[in-house]
Amino acid sequence: MKKEVIAQKDPKSPISEVFRTLRTNIQFMSTSKKLQTLLVTSTLPGEGKSYVSSNLAVTFAQAGKKVILIDADMRKGRLYSIFDASPRPGLSNYLSGMDLAEGEEQDISKYIQPTEVKNLLLIPAGNIPPNPSELLISPQMNNLLEELKEVCDIIVIDGTPCELVTDSVILSRIVDSTIVVAASKQTKKDNLGRVIQNIQNVGGKLAGVVLNKVQISSKKYGETYYYGSTARNVSKVQNKKDIIAMSNREELKRRTSNTINQNTYKNVEEETEKEMPKALDNMSKPTISVEKTNDILNQINSYLENEKKNLNK
Repeated sequence: MKKEVIAQKDPKSPISEVFRTLRTNIQFMSTSKKLQTLLVTSTLPGEGKSYVSSNLAVTFAQAGKKVILIDADMRKGRLYSIFDASPRPGLSNYLSGMDLAEGEEQDISKYIQPTEVKNLLLIPAGNIPPNPSELLISPQMNNLLEELKEVCDIIVIDGTPCELVTDSVILSRIVDSTIVVAASKQTKKDNLGRVIQNIQNVGGKLAGVVLNKVQISSKKYGETYYYGSTARNVSKVQNKKDIIAMSNREELKRRTSNTINQNTYKNVEEETEKEMPKALDNMSKPTISVEKTNDILNQINSYLENEKKNLNK
């Protein structure tokens, strides 16, 4: 399994949490009707639809759902390589019946492959057919989805880019909901609007748009993610000087909060920070005696008391 299935490789990462949030949002948007079939498409290749569909399917499986992931991009399917599965037989083989002997009945289990993820099964794209669109509008596709609904909780379909071929637009008519993946600073607004309009014109239900490839620094991301934010706040306190300076500032705030306003305190804090570094530098030297250290602390406390008295005058 490739590293891009991050929801399985690193389930505690912030990105995995984003996919779990996406899963939750999709479920809440479909409260009126049970969501069983979900199509993931994009405007053009390279926007990340296979990445989104793979990780989304994994998060559903991690939630205890029985999931079947279908690669409906029979022209250039790649889900088999993501999950280290066999490329065939797959969807095209089932829909065309090319592997059936005369008089043999179709057995869907022959086209389903297990993955390393518990509760997640895969149907790869199969052999490249000459007529993918015709196969998707055939009765066999509807029969396939209805049969799979009997044995699983949700079916995630990785479709084709809508701006190149009509395969995903066709599928949007027969699935419960559709997600369009757009790439930041790559997907054109006109293309995205045209894809959404095409899906709505054929009667497809649109769950929303997923914005992929958003450029964001790790620092900024951590500020919005409480795990990262906590870790950084702790790392800022790097040595003894930082701890002492922080404790004295907090003490000064506590003692004077009821008697002075914020602007006055700011001036006191600035003056304190000007005087304290000299004492703090002396405290960090190992050659200073205990008596000298106590004397320095007394000087600091005396300075703070004097400042407080001056403010109260």
